[in-house]
Amino acid sequence: VAMETVSLEHQIQSVQRHIAFLKKEQMELLHDLHLEILRLQKHCSELTHDLEIKELEARQQDVLDRELEEKCRAMEAQLQEKEKDNLELRKELQHKETLVAALRSSLRNKERRFLEELKRRSHRVTILDTELQKQTEAAAYLS
Repeated sequence: VAMETVSLEHQIQSVQRHIAFLKKEQMELLHDLHLEILRLQKHCSELTHDLEIKELEARQQDVLDRELEEKCRAMEAQLQEKEKDNLELRKELQHKETLVAALRSSLRNKERRFLEELKRRSHRVTILDTELQKQTEAAAYLS
C-alpha cells in the first residue's frame, strides 16, 4: 500500500508538473496572441487612416477636377466669344479697307481733274500773260 501511495504521489506530482507546464505554455501563447492582436489592431488603424487620407485626397482631386473643367468651359466660351468678335472685326476691317480703296480712287480722280484744271488755267494764264505783254508793247508803241 505504501508503494502504491508513493507511486500515486509521483503520478500526482508528474501530473501537477505537466499542468504547470501547460499553464505556462498557455500563458505564453495567450501573451503572444495578445501582442499579435495589438499589432494587427495597430496595422488596421494605420490602414484605416491611410484609406481615409486617400479618400480625402480623391475627394479634393474630384473638386479640383470639377473646378478645372468649369474654368475650361468658361475659357472655351470666352474663346468662342473672342473668335466671334474677331470675325466681326475682320468684316469691319474688310469693309473699311474697301472704303479706303474707294476713297483713294476718288482722291486720285479728283487730283487728276485738279491737275488738268491747273494745267488749263496755267495755259490760260500764259495766253493771257502773252496777250497782256502784246497789249503792253502795243500801248508802249502807241505812246
